[in-house]
Amino acid sequence: MPIEIRFLQPGDEAQLEHLAADVFDDPLVPAAAAAFLGDARHHLAVAVDQGQVVGFVSAVHYLHPDKPRPEFWINEVGVAPSHQARGIGKALLHAVLERARGLGCAEAWVLTERGNVPAQRLYQALGGEEAPDEIVMFNFRLDAGPAGA
Repeated sequence: MPIEIRFLQPGDEAQLEHLAADVFDDPLVPAAAAAFLGDARHHLAVAVDQGQVVGFVSAVHYLHPDKPRPEFWINEVGVAPSHQARGIGKALLHAVLERARGLGCAEAWVLTERGNVPAQRLYQALGGEEAPDEIVMFNFRLDAGPAGA
């Protein structure tokens, strides 16, 4: 049976109860999964092998006041170690990029760490272009109190 690539919709939360090991970084939070799937701007493509989720891509399409068309941010790509190097990440990314085109998005983008060579190869294989400038990402821990305190 081939691996199925599909987008989860509201009401598909039960599919996320059947995960291969190490697909997501952390254990799923059922209320957060339901809220994610219930938001029309959030997209979760999954790879399903014999009823088990073995990979995913999460993304968000959004509008910006100075852009005439929406953009598509690819938040995360994950494939179970047991299913890596089989083209699943590429198939998932292809599906979300097609969704972005269908939504009229002008651009899709993703960030990765400089040391994550497999992710860089994946993004390049699908025609992604590395930004010419060095990107610096800052994280803000919002549960740590007021900024600058």
